[in-house]
Amino acid sequence: MHRPSTFQACKSLLKRDLLLAFRHRGELANPLLFFVIVVSLFPLGIGPEANTLSTIAPGILWVAALLAALLSLETIFRSDFDDGSLEQMLLSPHPAAVLVAVKVFVHWLVSGVPLILLSPLLGVLLQIPEESMLILVVSLTLGTPILSLVGSIGVALTVGLRRGGLLLSLLVLPLYTPVLIFGASAVTNAAFDLPVAAQLYFLAALCVLSITLAPIATAAALRISAD
Repeated sequence: MHRPSTFQACKSLLKRDLLLAFRHRGELANPLLFFVIVVSLFPLGIGPEANTLSTIAPGILWVAALLAALLSLETIFRSDFDDGSLEQMLLSPHPAAVLVAVKVFVHWLVSGVPLILLSPLLGVLLQIPEESMLILVVSLTLGTPILSLVGSIGVALTVGLRRGGLLLSLLVLPLYTPVLIFGASAVTNAAFDLPVAAQLYFLAALCVLSITLAPIATAAALRISAD
């Protein structure tokens, strides 16, 4: 019997996970609505003063995006763990790290990309200067994959626990701190016409490092949780 190649297995897994994601549209909408609501509450609570809002806007947007990503993390492996497909994936002849990377990529597509697309609209609400909009989008484009990749390690370690949400937050949030600092700093510097290359290079380096190492670490953590 012909065994499918790793590329074919990844393609099938990509189609399957996208189909499952769009069948559960409510789970997709929750992090996005959370992001919009959290950001929208700040002008109501602080006031419409443009200078105040534009000063704190980068931090608000990045914190809201981080929390929204954290809210959606458990969907990466939870359903697969419950129905047994996760064990089948780990027992398959294909590299587990590659299959994990596909699943994390799907998570970023359905949760990270909508946040990136919405961020300019919410940036207008928070009075972010026009010259900072592009840097906001670029920083989120570099940063949100890191949130998904690093978060997948925490999810893999806690997927076997019934109430692992709090533990997941404790594991992942400290690792998110550098991404938050450099992402918000890049947008703030752009607003004041200061150099942003260092922050973006750091985010790009973290992104490459996460893409390289996080799937391997996640696959190892999944094997530990599945035993």
